[in-house]
Amino acid sequence: MARTVAPVYDPQAIEPKWRDAWKKAGLFRVAEDSSKPKFYNLVMFPYPSGPLHMGHFRNYVIGDAIARYKVMRGFNVLNPFGWDAFGLPAENAAIVSGIPPRVSIEGNIAISKHELDIMGVLYGWDREVTTCNADYYKWTQWLFLKFLEMGLAYKQKAAVNWCPKDNTVLANEQIVNGVCWRCGTKPTKKELEQWFFKITAYAQRLLDDLSKLDRWPERVRVMQANWIGRSEGADLEFAVDGDGSLRVFTTRPDTVFGATFMVIAPEHELVQKIPTKERRRDVDAYVEQTKAETEIERLSTEHEKTGVFTGAYAINPFTKERIPIWVADYVLATYGTGAIMAVPAHDARDFEFAKKYQLPVRPVISPTKIPSAKPLDAASESYDGFLVNSGPHSGLSVKDGMAKIIAEAEARGIGKRTVIYRLRDWLISRQRYWGVPIPVIYCPDHGIVPVPTTELPVPLPDHVEFRSDGQNPLAHTPEFVNTTCPRCGKPARRETDTMDTFVDSSWYFLRYADPDNQTLPFDKAKVDYWMPVDQYIGGIEHAILHLLYSRFFMKALYDAKMVSVDEPFAALFSQGMIQRNGAVMSKSKGNGVTPDQLVERSARVYELFIGPPELDAEWNDRGVDGVARFLNRVWRLVVGEEDEAIAEANPVSPQDLTRKLHETINRVTRDVDAFRFNTAVSALMEL
Repeated sequence: MARTVAPVYDPQAIEPKWRDAWKKAGLFRVAEDSSKPKFYNLVMFPYPSGPLHMGHFRNYVIGDAIARYKVMRGFNVLNPFGWDAFGLPAENAAIVSGIPPRVSIEGNIAISKHELDIMGVLYGWDREVTTCNADYYKWTQWLFLKFLEMGLAYKQKAAVNWCPKDNTVLANEQIVNGVCWRCGTKPTKKELEQWFFKITAYAQRLLDDLSKLDRWPERVRVMQANWIGRSEGADLEFAVDGDGSLRVFTTRPDTVFGATFMVIAPEHELVQKIPTKERRRDVDAYVEQTKAETEIERLSTEHEKTGVFTGAYAINPFTKERIPIWVADYVLATYGTGAIMAVPAHDARDFEFAKKYQLPVRPVISPTKIPSAKPLDAASESYDGFLVNSGPHSGLSVKDGMAKIIAEAEARGIGKRTVIYRLRDWLISRQRYWGVPIPVIYCPDHGIVPVPTTELPVPLPDHVEFRSDGQNPLAHTPEFVNTTCPRCGKPARRETDTMDTFVDSSWYFLRYADPDNQTLPFDKAKVDYWMPVDQYIGGIEHAILHLLYSRFFMKALYDAKMVSVDEPFAALFSQGMIQRNGAVMSKSKGNGVTPDQLVERSARVYELFIGPPELDAEWNDRGVDGVARFLNRVWRLVVGEEDEAIAEANPVSPQDLTRKLHETINRVTRDVDAFRFNTAVSALMEL
């Protein structure tokens, strides 16, 4: 009989047929169905900056394997895809090339969809969203107005992080290792009127609810907890010698008797008021010097502590001592009150500063009730021991002493127990073109006026002049800027800042549940059926930015009664990076491998087999060939080429073979449930 099938597995000949069959079957075209358990499977959507490489595909292949597995297990699987399409790269490219961002983005999306297709990665494309399309960003603007109505969006003047290369502001979370997260440029400080989201209103809930996320990686939860940064302590009021007062926050009120100097941040309001005439020039020069430093640099333990004496003194309310007030860069205006009582005996930074400037060091905590006469070689930050040199509180344990001192401060009206957070409000303004226009209007008579929801979207013009100086083209586009006030009809101006692109990605998973809704961002009943996302897959680099912002959005929308759950992602898996030639795969490094280069090979199985998916892995072309040999064995078995050879080489009874088959099924099932795809493939190779 003539052979009707190929003797060797040929992906190019075989897989297109099945890709077409899967498309026609609408494998992931789903609707709400109460007769099946639901499973919302989601990979983080990409920014379409150009061709995808196998580093990108690791999470897509993992997500595809999970989605197919859940379908086979009888789940109603939502497995959508979309594009995080706003952002600086397309705008910066337009400045150089003259190609409008929308044109380049649409071209990149077409390339990426082709690559997803040839890799056989399946999605429910009927739910595709693209954040730069008006049918999506209309609802991003709608949600901004909802936050404005809820008191969660506001505008104020603030010292912001400014990227001189990208000519835009950066949220604190967007400074990584002291530089801009996108371009690597060191930011500077700049005073600007900016829009913020009041994420600090949710600080405690964001912290508390981390305990719900027991299917998230522990390191992600720790990173978020540290970023939120809850600190318990007390506010204490120190009179300033002559006039006024200085309020400080301290986590160690038990050490107040050891405060030998005060430190205020260079940005503190008293810097302009309290320096003496003799010290004014030095103070001003120092403040100017610190403007070139980032907050990350100022907080670094390796950063040399510097400061300048103001000539002014404060009065310690417990000891009545006059203690000098210094300005120093290791204190931040954005943390606590922007001022500290410095206790060098019990704080390492204060100790380093005191030694440098020859300031007194007075121990007030001791392992015993008797103070040591030995000079300190380093600060002791222990919470164990007893108060010494602390007036009437000497001899108390640290715990009891802290409680007594706070109680005394509250009774005297000079302090109170306080909780503060490291988390700052989310700065969402960007002085760039390629983003969602902020839907507000400035009227000479009525000030800030929200654009009526009936007039959304505020369209982003496609034709603007890109300036070589990097200034926002919207501010120089009269047909966009000039409008009329919705309240009085008089001439007015539109806001020309656009929103941080992380706003777009903070709710896209909700739009997937109802992508064609023309009257609301989404229908609550549909979202209630699908949410939360059962399995979210994406890189650890999003631990603070995207994941924290999405959690904030979900809690705000829960309070607005628009959703019924207040956490977006029930389970999170963070895949490791794919490396090649010792470096993470990257278009900029030129070490990426694209799907087109591997279309004749077995890249998908190799992505699963390359190693534990949570760890980084080195790409090896020979590994792809090894997997191809395994698939050829499977293919020959399926078409009957290896039946006799296997039987001769492995003389086992049908019962033993059946037992081995079911052992392998159980092993693969356990491994896939635990994301051990590499060992699941190994089990199949051993069968």
